[in-house]
Amino acid sequence: MKINKLNKAFWLMGMGMLFYSCQSESKQTQPEAKPPKQLKIDVKQEDTYQTMAHFGASDAWSCQFVGLWPDSKKTAMAELLFSRDQDAQGHPKGIGLSLWRFNVGAGSAEQGDDSDIKDEWRRAESFLKADGNYDWSKQAGQVWFAQAAQELGVPNLLVFPNSPPVYMTKNGKAYANDGNPNLSEDRFDDFGNYLANVITGLEEKGLSVDYVSPVNEPQWDWSDAGQEGTPFLNSDIAGIVRSLDASLTASGLSTKIDIAEAGKINYLYENSDKPQRGSQIAAFFGDESEDFIGHLDHVGQAISGHSYFTTSPFTSAVQQRKNLQRAISEVDDLEFWMSEYCILGNNGGEINGSGKDLGIDPALYMARVIHNDLVIANASAWHWWLAISPYDYKDGLIYIDKNKEDGDFEDSKMLWALGNYSRFIRPGFQRKGVVLDGDELQSANFLVSAFSSPEADEMVYVIVNSGIDEVEAALAIDGETITAHQGYITSKEHELTPLVLEEETVVIPARSIVTVTVNQLPK
Repeated sequence: MKINKLNKAFWLMGMGMLFYSCQSESKQTQPEAKPPKQLKIDVKQEDTYQTMAHFGASDAWSCQFVGLWPDSKKTAMAELLFSRDQDAQGHPKGIGLSLWRFNVGAGSAEQGDDSDIKDEWRRAESFLKADGNYDWSKQAGQVWFAQAAQELGVPNLLVFPNSPPVYMTKNGKAYANDGNPNLSEDRFDDFGNYLANVITGLEEKGLSVDYVSPVNEPQWDWSDAGQEGTPFLNSDIAGIVRSLDASLTASGLSTKIDIAEAGKINYLYENSDKPQRGSQIAAFFGDESEDFIGHLDHVGQAISGHSYFTTSPFTSAVQQRKNLQRAISEVDDLEFWMSEYCILGNNGGEINGSGKDLGIDPALYMARVIHNDLVIANASAWHWWLAISPYDYKDGLIYIDKNKEDGDFEDSKMLWALGNYSRFIRPGFQRKGVVLDGDELQSANFLVSAFSSPEADEMVYVIVNSGIDEVEAALAIDGETITAHQGYITSKEHELTPLVLEEETVVIPARSIVTVTVNQLPK
């Protein structure tokens, strides 16, 4: 079937969330229209965007227990998350994450019920003891997973506390009172020294800590004792980072500091409802700001934020990411990391975060979020929240029984959907421009991104077809039709299953995510 110009014009007019580059203007009409059943996907190699740093997930909070489960079970889960090997049939054994996030606990687990955190799975141990000494036998389950990640080839490790140790906080708890910061200014140096000591202790266990993220979602009040956490003002964060930077230098560590894990991405570029906690790009990287910390030796040239509550409806998600990218681009060489996400809330009625769902619906929604973060916001990193979840939410890549000593586990389609990106788009890959049938505009129901290897000898296409019809796609690079090397599909029936590609076109089934790799690129 050939798409004539008139039919194509009507298709584009019905697409609503049409976009490609962050510079192009969003055209807003209807999101439900179908893509054509045949089209050409052309990669423009001269249109270069961000270089990818990593795809990751966190060990909170289950790995403290699961890391002590029987070897066969925890090893199998580690393989699902970290491995890039294949079985005898060529099926990937895992999704090959390139970063692992280690939650440095504040000590609420040692406090037990006195911590006021009712769910013990949301408490965490601390390496630091009340007498000021360190107990490196703590957090053993998490250390096991971090070591497994390193052994299976995960190149990056990031450590993050949700709260300073309870021995340092104002109220002696791992949560705040009345939405006030729970660390006084005269303890910033102590906190910096503590984090440097934790990194040194982990490195003595053979772990190389690449990044430390000292604060998490500082816009939220963290006063309900639901988990460890504390709010901070921008001035607090700047003070903490200055102290941490000095401590890392004094300890001879090369670890980079990641800031500032904004609770929503809009807090990076506007104050919104959080004065003194918003506009964090300008606060931390603006030369004239009192909170400028971009010049410090250990501060990485990246700022991080979370995609929660900004992913629906599609047109709004696109616009917010355009706003973010515009603000990021005002600082030379600054990168954006999307450092935490899972499906929360009602999402404009599109999908509800409550209720575990191992199927393809949340996986397709996740893939759409990844696409928008990478293509619109130019994110160079993308991290999922809970790698392993015991909860009845859409928050886990792997789900387990809520059993501290042993239990069963099961993978989700969200695990494999993330693998459509993480396994193939490796650190150093660069995003390239994509046009569909000659247009840079894309539909919410059919999304394509492409990434080139550092050696420019491999191209990876990731295609998300959320529609109800299959699409036959001809692949091209700079207008020259190419033959795909290998494909992998995640769908209702498949979990990153290898595809046999023998034709000049690739069929993208309805409601599927397909990754295609090409090894011989035209010059």
